[in-house]
Amino acid sequence: MSEFKKARIEDKEAIDQILRNCPCSSLEYNFTTLFLWQDIYNIEYKIEDDILYMRNGQDKKSYLFPCGTGDLDKAVSNILKEENIRFYSLSEENKAYLEEKAPGRFDFYERRNDGDYVYLRESLATLKGKKLSAKRNHINRFIAENPNWKYETITAQNIEEVKRMHEKWCRLVDDGTKHGLSEESCAVKKALKYYDDLKLSGGLIRANGEVVAFSLGDRLNSKTFLVHIEKAFADITGAYQIINREFVLNNCMDYEFVNREDDTGDESLRKAKLSYRPYEIVKKYEAKEKA
Repeated sequence: MSEFKKARIEDKEAIDQILRNCPCSSLEYNFTTLFLWQDIYNIEYKIEDDILYMRNGQDKKSYLFPCGTGDLDKAVSNILKEENIRFYSLSEENKAYLEEKAPGRFDFYERRNDGDYVYLRESLATLKGKKLSAKRNHINRFIAENPNWKYETITAQNIEEVKRMHEKWCRLVDDGTKHGLSEESCAVKKALKYYDDLKLSGGLIRANGEVVAFSLGDRLNSKTFLVHIEKAFADITGAYQIINREFVLNNCMDYEFVNREDDTGDESLRKAKLSYRPYEIVKKYEAKEKA
């Protein structure tokens, strides 16, 4: 039996090979997500018989639904042999599977804060329609106030500028009240450190010679691109809107959908994500064993 362990950058190819054969549409089924957040959420993984297992938490009892080309029934049965287990980020299909596989064993709870926001790439790229007119207006103002702006792909030549911009962004927004900011900052720094190894796709907006916004992401599945990080200076009108549009135009052209992750329950972030009119919000459930 293989053992659970933390993911190393060297494990990316093996894990990606499994994930390419998983019909999963949520952010958890992505190597970059695992690698960036594993220390914060105590995530471990193992691959056994062509099945990827992941679990998290201090007690190592909370499991992501397994995936892969191996025997899924056997994989779930292996987990169900344990006592006092939980499942996190279950899809509707996963939930139905467990209800049939282990009838009456679990209580299920929808986790709205964990739901992924999925958009049509075409909608984010064009911002057509009356409901997205405010986004277009913000972009137009940004262009009017910054006529020398430009979009650049993140490369070895400019990534140090991105790191400095992120450090400045953190100093500006850290007023001591934003829960999880330091954890997020660690994840962003890790993404930039391992940018090439993770094979991330990134872009930035430059205005007056300075980096004022950037975004990073990679493939989630054959139809969906996953945006992991988006940062912009909030005091620059339209900076967030233009990095959103330009990143989709330049980095997501081969995909039908763009997953912009969850809102973590943050009200302002939820309002912003809803304002872009998502195609769907991926429902996720937690399963807890009944007392």
